[in-house]
Amino acid sequence: MQIKIINKSSHNLPHYETIASAGMDLRANITEAVTLKPLERAIIKTGLFLELPVGYEAQVRPRSGLAAKKGITVLNAPGTIDADYRGEVGVILVNLSNDDFIIENGERVAQLVIAKHERAEWTEVTELSETSRGEGGFGSTGVK
Repeated sequence: MQIKIINKSSHNLPHYETIASAGMDLRANITEAVTLKPLERAIIKTGLFLELPVGYEAQVRPRSGLAAKKGITVLNAPGTIDADYRGEVGVILVNLSNDDFIIENGERVAQLVIAKHERAEWTEVTELSETSRGEGGFGSTGVK
């Protein structure tokens, strides 16, 4: 699949690290380091602008290493970039650790996954089919 991209960053285009990778790393494109204090959030710009085909979205997801080792995650995970958005790709990062985290220019801050999606059409009805779960909500299917 071909996707149009403008790269105004000082970094190479995102790319897949392996043949089986689902995501491509996004890098911070910033002029000076950003310090995220505990529980602080910031939008980190990437310098990338996309033109996705209709029927696709780009999902901005956390990097597992940053989340597990540093407590840094994408606040609205996954963030959605719609096919009609033409602005710069930004990553909303939050620091869930107890320590300051410094983001440097070029740091891998998130990953981008391109995904196909469907558009739904609502059919308004007066009742729904029954299932064994019924109206059971969070945790209703058991612990194990």
